[in-house]
Amino acid sequence: MGAAPKHRDAIVAAAATLFRRHGFAATGINEIVAVSGAPKGSLYHYFPGGKDEIGEAAVRFAADRVTATLQRLSAETNSAAAMIKAYGGLLRGWMAQSRFRDGCPITTTLLETAPESVALTAAGRTAFEAWTGIIAKALLRDGFSRAEARKLSVLAISALEGALILARVQGDGQAIADAVDMLAKAMKAPAA
Repeated sequence: MGAAPKHRDAIVAAAATLFRRHGFAATGINEIVAVSGAPKGSLYHYFPGGKDEIGEAAVRFAADRVTATLQRLSAETNSAAAMIKAYGGLLRGWMAQSRFRDGCPITTTLLETAPESVALTAAGRTAFEAWTGIIAKALLRDGFSRAEARKLSVLAISALEGALILARVQGDGQAIADAVDMLAKAMKAPAA
């Protein structure tokens, strides 16, 4: 009888948590198994490609969560600037809750694996394209041109990912607050 499907999700969630906290290289297979509570055989059953395959699944898992959050915030807010402020508030809260131990599992993983791991790089590219796409759509709604919306959305993701690193190093959320403040100013709707 095969391993229960629940073990796959537990493995992926555990890997995403560990990668966000320790990075890809510093996280071992045995640690993923221990945190997930899954039998070691389940890991090899669901991920015969090993750690890179788990990494790809963890990147996609984390990306889907951020994508859903950004989509929700876009629907709940009336501007790209308001969406970025709301997302920044969530990031600050999550970082504080982790006592600034966590980061973005996507960034920490990709910094160590891209471009050598084609699958992980592709998963990261898909994630960043989804996020910039949501922000760009909100900016288009606000009256920015397609070119401006694309550039501002790339700036937003770059600034937020960098701010997460600074927040972790500095042990406070001020870098996130500063980045979000400046992004919101840059995202002020153009005059009609």
